[in-house]
Amino acid sequence: MLVKEAYFDSLRFQESALAHYIHHLLGEMKISLDDDMSKIDLQQADHLKVREMIQINVLGIHKIRVFSLKMNQMDFVFIFAASEQEAIQFYTKTFYQTPLNCHEYSLDFQLARGNDVISFRDIRKENEDLPAIAGYFNKPYC
Repeated sequence: MLVKEAYFDSLRFQESALAHYIHHLLGEMKISLDDDMSKIDLQQADHLKVREMIQINVLGIHKIRVFSLKMNQMDFVFIFAASEQEAIQFYTKTFYQTPLNCHEYSLDFQLARGNDVISFRDIRKENEDLPAIAGYFNKPYC
């Protein structure tokens, strides 16, 4: 895998540390986008500078996660948020009650929408404001 592919993936999947390390090494001209990623030595980086870059969030990476919050025995709502606490606060503000539980799901989890299958990662692209409701699920009566 080339550095440019790893850099793109780290940005796409919100892997802040790797993205900032690559960004730093590119800026210092210690690597190029066409280098093979397996040959890259991250020890070449100035770790203090990279730590500062991550704290300042130079690349503007804000990791968003998806949570399933149980409304009652049969109904669930999925919420995009930065943390479990933020998801619960958003739920409480929106539905005027606390959820029965809250569990994180993978952004790559796929679900049916109409006749198609879509991942939470793709649904995330449709939402600019966060936190936000990603969808609802109703468990059939057993």
